[in-house]
Amino acid sequence: MKRLLFATAAAVLLSHVPSFADDMPVKKADGMWVSKTGMSVYTFDKDSDGKSACSGQCAQLWPPVTVTDAPQGKEWSAVKRDDGSMQLAYKGKPLYLYSGDHKPGDKAGDNFKSVWHLAKD
Repeated sequence: MKRLLFATAAAVLLSHVPSFADDMPVKKADGMWVSKTGMSVYTFDKDSDGKSACSGQCAQLWPPVTVTDAPQGKEWSAVKRDDGSMQLAYKGKPLYLYSGDHKPGDKAGDNFKSVWHLAKD
């Protein structure tokens, strides 16, 4: 009985692990941030005051890195988007992927229109 209770409690706790853990980018040796699947992560110069300036068609081309819970750590935060979803931010800058990147390591969005840049530490 104790074993069943422990297993049930563990399953409940694990099912409530914040989803941002899967979405958190990882830093490569060169200081660039990539998604867990190796896709490049970007920032947008037009974002300001911890708010995304990319919505609608822009967000289709530049999907935001979304989270359901605020991440832990002084450099990480979540910003509320106009649609109510939460977007991951690093040092106050909202983070995005680029739909033009097709495989891990692609960096087609870097310096796009001089306002999109690889997220770096």
